Amino acid sequence: MIELQQRKTAVKNFEVGPYVEYLGLELLDLSGDEVRARWDATSRLHQTAGILHGGVHCSVVETLASIGAGLWLGSKGRVVGVSNTTDFLRGVGDGQLTSIARFVHRGRTQQLWRVTTESQDGRLVATGQVRLHNLLKTTEPV
Repeated sequence: MIELQQRKTAVKNFEVGPYVEYLGLELLDLSGDEVRARWDATSRLHQTAGILHGGVHCSVVETLASIGAGLWLGSKGRVVGVSNTTDFLRGVGDGQLTSIARFVHRGRTQQLWRVTTESQDGRLVATGQVRLHNLLKTTEPV
């Protein structure tokens, strides 16, 4: 129970940037193992065909993976995405979506995270994978 309370406090106190706010991501749970977010597919995120733009899915995938990877690495350094592969499985016009990022691999120099996005009715609409590089702090000059 203590861990759950700590995670809820972490979500409440987590700083998000303007892009996360623009996407409308509501962080529900976050840790170095998993990040969950809820968000709405609205017309401002649509492409010309009237469905959610694929780049939005890519952005959500990379954002959630980066948050989880960064939390896991902690004060040892920071992470940067080096590869993002996102598949769009079902077009979405409007509605609430839930995305979950989970680590696949965490090593000294890189991490791999997988993200799934489901519609309100539980249907898988997109899945993505992000490889991130761990930029470790160093005391030696570059």
